[in-house]
Amino acid sequence: MEKKKHIITINRECGTGGGEIASLLGEKLGFKVYGRTMLEAVAQQFGITLEELDRVKAQKANWWSDFCRFYQQFGAVSHQTGAIADPTPTSVYYAEKRLLQELAEHESCIIVGRAGFHIFRDYPNAIHLLLIANRDARIARIARKQNLSSEEAAKVVDEVDEARDNFVTNVAETSRYDARNYHACVNITGLQPDTVASFLAEQIRHKMAIDR
Repeated sequence: MEKKKHIITINRECGTGGGEIASLLGEKLGFKVYGRTMLEAVAQQFGITLEELDRVKAQKANWWSDFCRFYQQFGAVSHQTGAIADPTPTSVYYAEKRLLQELAEHESCIIVGRAGFHIFRDYPNAIHLLLIANRDARIARIARKQNLSSEEAAKVVDEVDEARDNFVTNVAETSRYDARNYHACVNITGLQPDTVASFLAEQIRHKMAIDR
């Protein structure tokens, strides 16, 4: 009998260290982790850079008009680059969704961001998590990590959070802060990443009946 696949999705506020926690959790569970690096494959489909892709995802858009543009343009491929023309937040979401669903068919994995909680909302073997922390703690972490002043770090936190909010609102028509989208929302203020990962791994093993 084929071993069933498990999906963990992690949404996170900027500055919580969600990527690091996901990596540690992946090591503890033996799951691969897919996050920003996965976007390279998506960016290649559109013939743009990751930075340009981020700007597309952060756009505020009317969902219906964006959706219509996506279906009008889908398949309109450049003969020179093979890239899909004029990416929109919705077309980026559907490209990511297809890639993630293909990955989930073959292996258990952890998905960081990408509106994973929405993509796999009806998946029977999925756990959806939201990581939050106090704003001051998040600003301090970004300042240390990127060698920025507190003012500069605060700007990064606010801009990244706004971009993620816009993307989720555009594609999922829900707030990423709506607790009903998740199995657990964890405030990790003052906790070390390994402590958080160990706690989550223990709970996930118990809920999913995963062998240690």
